[in-house]
Amino acid sequence: MSAIILDGKAIAKRIQDEVKDAVAKMSREKGVVPGLAAVLVGENPASQMYVKMKRNRCEEVGIESFGYEKPADITQEELEELINELNRDPKVHGILIQLPLPDHIDTDKALQTISLDKDVDGFHPINIGRLAMKGREPEFIPATPYGCMILLQEAERLVQGFKISGSNAVVCGRSNIVGMPMSLLLVKANATVTIVHSRTKNIPEIVGKGDIVIGAMGRAEMIKGEWLKEGAICIDVATVKVDAPEAPKGYIWKGDFEAEAAKKRAAAITPVPGGVGPMTIAILLKNTLHGAELALS
Repeated sequence: MSAIILDGKAIAKRIQDEVKDAVAKMSREKGVVPGLAAVLVGENPASQMYVKMKRNRCEEVGIESFGYEKPADITQEELEELINELNRDPKVHGILIQLPLPDHIDTDKALQTISLDKDVDGFHPINIGRLAMKGREPEFIPATPYGCMILLQEAERLVQGFKISGSNAVVCGRSNIVGMPMSLLLVKANATVTIVHSRTKNIPEIVGKGDIVIGAMGRAEMIKGEWLKEGAICIDVATVKVDAPEAPKGYIWKGDFEAEAAKKRAAAITPVPGGVGPMTIAILLKNTLHGAELALS
C-alpha cells in the first residue's frame, strides 16, 4: 500500500480563494473590509514567523491586518486593556493572541477577555464549552482542528470505503489548542474517540486500533509505522525542528509520524510540512471573514 498524500497546500489555496472572493464582495456591497488584529508578546522567533505568515496571507485575500508587538514584561492588566481596546474597535473583526504567552501572564484570563464575536482562534471557554455540548454550536471553531476535519473530509472523498462517522479515532495529544478540541469535533462527527497522552499505557496497541490517527504531541517520529492499522487515515499536526547537518539549512521539519514507514500502511496521510500548517492559516482567514459577517448582522 502506498498512502494518498492529503495536500494541505492545495486545499488551503481553495479556501483562501473562496475567502478572497467573499471579502471583495463584502467590500464592494457593504463597504466593510474584514480586519484581523494579531497580538505578539515577546520575541519568540517561531511566534514572530507565524504572525508574519498570517499577515502575509491576510494581505493576499484582502483582509486588513493590524499588528501589535508588545514586550515580554507586559503586565496582565496592560494586555487585557489592549484586548478590550480591540474589542471596541469596529475595524477589528478578529483578535488573535499568539501563543505561548510569557509565564507570568494568565493565558486563560487573557483569552476570556476576547469578545465572543471576535474569538477567531476559538479558544474562549464559552466557544470550547459549546463545542463540547450536544446540540450546541460554537461561534468559532479552533483553526487547526477545523483544518484537520476538512482534511479528513478530503480523505472521505479520496479513500474508497472510508467514513468519519462510525470510525475509531485515536487522538495523540490532549492540549487545549489541538488535542481536546480535535477530540470534540470527531465526537460531533460520530466517531468513537480515544485520547492518547504521556501517561497512557500500551500506546502502540491503542494506536493500532485507529481507523483515524491524529498526531498532535510534538514528538518527532513518535508514532511508528508498524503501529498503524492497515488503511488508517493519518493526520500529522506536529512540526518539529530536527537537526540535519546535511540539509541546506542545517535542519529539517518532522511530524509525529514515522513518515516513510507510515506511508506503507496508511491509506492517506498529511505531509510535514505542507499538510495541516497551511490549513490552519486558511481557516483563520475564514473565521475572520465570519467575524465580519457577525458584525454586519
